[in-house]
Amino acid sequence: MKKLILIFALLICGVFAFASCNLISSAGFNSKGLPNPDVNDEIRAEMGSEVQLDHGAWNSLLQKYVAENGLVNYKAFKKDREKLDEYLKMLSDQVPDDSWSDAELLAYYINLYNAYTVDLILRNYPVKSIKDIDGPWTNEFVRVGDANISLGALENSILRKMNEPRIHFAINCASISCPKLMDEAYTAEKIEEQLEKATREFINSDKNEITANSVKLSSIFDWYKGDFTEDGMTLIDYVNQYSDTRINSGASISFKEYDWNLNEAK
Repeated sequence: MKKLILIFALLICGVFAFASCNLISSAGFNSKGLPNPDVNDEIRAEMGSEVQLDHGAWNSLLQKYVAENGLVNYKAFKKDREKLDEYLKMLSDQVPDDSWSDAELLAYYINLYNAYTVDLILRNYPVKSIKDIDGPWTNEFVRVGDANISLGALENSILRKMNEPRIHFAINCASISCPKLMDEAYTAEKIEEQLEKATREFINSDKNEITANSVKLSSIFDWYKGDFTEDGMTLIDYVNQYSDTRINSGASISFKEYDWNLNEAK
């Protein structure tokens, strides 16, 4: 009987692992003490630290290898591994602390997540899906100072803890159904504008099917529903803030199947 229970538990875990990049609750990841202040609806934008982060190298790479639709030319990107490695080293040598503003932290963490995700794909390229790679969200290969964290920790134990749900449309998991990888780096100076743009574009893209009386939303809204529905807000309330189509409060809600195929430009 115990053996059957164990097998059943493993099967359930496998189903959840396959269904979502939210593999484990945030409690299952270690943030290694990195700061994750609660943004609380207002991003603290003043530049509090003495560190001057230059995301120009990442911006240049994105401009060169990411199409407007968010698809990535990974084959060509591999030829610029040296430039990516230099940018990753620059990021990883920085250790955020409490003197950093919300804007500085958000830009740093989002770029860190996206750049290391591209790095992961390039290290395993050619690959059909990020899910074909062992432990993409649980292996601790993201270096921050002397510590190593996982992409899962960066998302669940740091970014999500900042109470800024728009991060879900800024970080990219290298898959077709993911919010697109922006063709520009996030910066502290533009973070509010960039998060608004990413959220509005995603909600009004074909990743969602929206009419006044029914919505078929990305599975992101299912997996992370709690992030979008705080303070009595419903999913429809949240989406209506950005949707070009006004959704009725009683509209039916369903969720789209997620396409984990690689977001590669053909």
